[in-house]
Amino acid sequence: MIQRIQSVYLLLVTGLLITALCLPVGNFLSSDSVTAAVFKPIGVTMPDGAFHSTWALFCLLLLSVIIAFATIFLFRNRMLQIRMTIFNSILLIGYYIAFIVFLWMLKGSLNTTFRLGWALCLPAISLILNYLTFRAIYRDEVMVRAADRLR
Repeated sequence: MIQRIQSVYLLLVTGLLITALCLPVGNFLSSDSVTAAVFKPIGVTMPDGAFHSTWALFCLLLLSVIIAFATIFLFRNRMLQIRMTIFNSILLIGYYIAFIVFLWMLKGSLNTTFRLGWALCLPAISLILNYLTFRAIYRDEVMVRAADRLR
């Protein structure tokens, strides 16, 4: 199970997305370039202690973590594993769309500038690893079908 390269890729995706859940994806800066608010996937913490929830981002990342980890154990059903990997990639694209929507809404209400954090690239790296996982699983499926034809 873990000796297959796609299992390693999926384990890396799980680790990267758990890290992305915990780290801030950016900061809202006031006019004097002092941090006005921290944007995390769970919500935005304002300097005055107020909290604006962005639960959709958190839920998308959490669901993506669960799917990536569960997909590791579907090694006996490669076609389902391929479908789950594709669905996970769609969730990660949805995460970026939701992030842009929340950023647009919060930036308009705060009247500040936004500086991206490095943790925002972790889901993109996970997308690349999902693609590599898809290719490896598909290559295994082609090999199994070729071996079945030879019998």
